[in-house]
Amino acid sequence: MDIDVRDEDVHEMKPLDSNKSWQLFLKTINHGNKLTGEHRFPMNLQHMGKQMLRKCGGLPLAIKEVGKQLAERKVSGESEWEQLLESVDFGSTLKLLEPIYQKLAPKLEPCFMYMSFFKENTTLRAEKLREIWHAGGVVSRSNYESYINGLIDESFINVGDKGTEYRMNPLLHMLSIQKAEEKLGFEILRNNGNNQPSESPHHHRVIICSRDKFNYSTDQDKHLVSLFFHGGGYLDTNFGLKILLETIEKLMELRFLGFRNNYIKELSQSLGCLKKVEVLDIAQNFMVEVPDIIWEMCSLRHIYMSDVICRKPLKIDALQFLETLTYVSIDNWTYELSSLKMLTMLGKLGIEGLDGNSDVSKLFASLAHMRSLEHLILRGYRFISMPCLDELHILQSLKTLKLDGLLTRLPNELPPNIESLTLVNSCLDEDPMPLLEKLPELKYLKLRNAYTGRQMVILPKGFPGLTVLCIEELWNLRNVQCGEGAIFRLEKLEIHDCPYLDTLPNSLFLCLKKLNMVTTKSIAAKIKNSDLISKIGMVNINP
Repeated sequence: MDIDVRDEDVHEMKPLDSNKSWQLFLKTINHGNKLTGEHRFPMNLQHMGKQMLRKCGGLPLAIKEVGKQLAERKVSGESEWEQLLESVDFGSTLKLLEPIYQKLAPKLEPCFMYMSFFKENTTLRAEKLREIWHAGGVVSRSNYESYINGLIDESFINVGDKGTEYRMNPLLHMLSIQKAEEKLGFEILRNNGNNQPSESPHHHRVIICSRDKFNYSTDQDKHLVSLFFHGGGYLDTNFGLKILLETIEKLMELRFLGFRNNYIKELSQSLGCLKKVEVLDIAQNFMVEVPDIIWEMCSLRHIYMSDVICRKPLKIDALQFLETLTYVSIDNWTYELSSLKMLTMLGKLGIEGLDGNSDVSKLFASLAHMRSLEHLILRGYRFISMPCLDELHILQSLKTLKLDGLLTRLPNELPPNIESLTLVNSCLDEDPMPLLEKLPELKYLKLRNAYTGRQMVILPKGFPGLTVLCIEELWNLRNVQCGEGAIFRLEKLEIHDCPYLDTLPNSLFLCLKKLNMVTTKSIAAKIKNSDLISKIGMVNINP
């Protein structure tokens, strides 16, 4: 499918989708430079070329610069083209972004530079941005949304699926690292962590390296405000922090402490001395033992952990500023009303370890006393059924709900104000749509390995407010039926790994602005040739 790319598009910061990116690349490398015959880009290297273009993140200026670089080389033969694609210099492309950065509003500059805390191509969550910016003194808690909207308006970040998740162009991410190191004294360490520390009185450190230990220099690091240690997680067992030394207690100014995706087996008792830490992220550390010291970190607002071992209860109720807690085992949750009254600011909670013996009636009754609770995650096991969740509807204040685990059936009734619902590994036998389509406020729905049936039916006028639908790993699904006036506000549709779903109702395309689909070659060809997708702004269909 040929897509016309206008000349003015290359001056825009708004990213192009994969099809328009490829068309602009070909226009630059072939037509714009009048390459013919053996010098033209070989189309059988299209996949390799598109892989290279991903580093441009759809940024027109970058795509055109890369195309120019390749077009200026005298090349003949596929092997030479392959070598060139592997050796593209993105450093020179980065310089093109300097004028764009100079036009950024002064109040947005530090927000942009703090993006260097994240790993490349990762999802940026609104809540994580808020935590990082606030811990660094960049923005207040009340007005962080205006800064996010400012970066979106300038196309420095792009809105993701839910509207609360964002993506950043890889080249802009590189620029954020460069500026953070130059202007704010950040340290982005990618090798072994032995770089000389910054002389800035209050600085931040991001470490992306392979180390069994990390030694702190108590004299040089005593003003450290943020410390991130990005590990390799499941991808590389040799890539990550394994031992957290007692000397960390000397970092008294720390406000953000991130050790996600590492191999720490036990938290140090000395963490209790860090009275200013607001964010503690120890999630995905493979059964890390957490001693009874969390309650001593009296400034904590956000705790991220999972599959932890607790010899004693964590005394979470002592943390009166706590806003986020994911995850805590249902066995370690407190049910005392006097304790729950202390958690007046807790807005997001993740409970894990639910099985058939879990007393969720008691759990929901306790959560009903928490008026600030708007986001709830319940996580069970892949092959052990979660308990009956029929009493979930008493949580009237919930806006976001995620159920992760095997379900024999859905609750008879869900909280009425749910705006975002995610079902993961539910493996339901019955079609969930008859219940879900009645939720009046539902805007976002994701089903991943959630249903084992062949057909889903949406009745007339079902899903009156739904704008985003994501269905993944519905391996048996063959047919989706929509009644008249159903799901008429849908703007984004994502379908991944539904190998038998080869036709979609016309009504799904009425207001659709974005379609992402990963499927078989035959289904991809059939959907691409359909007239229904001709008016959709962004289309990515891949076998």
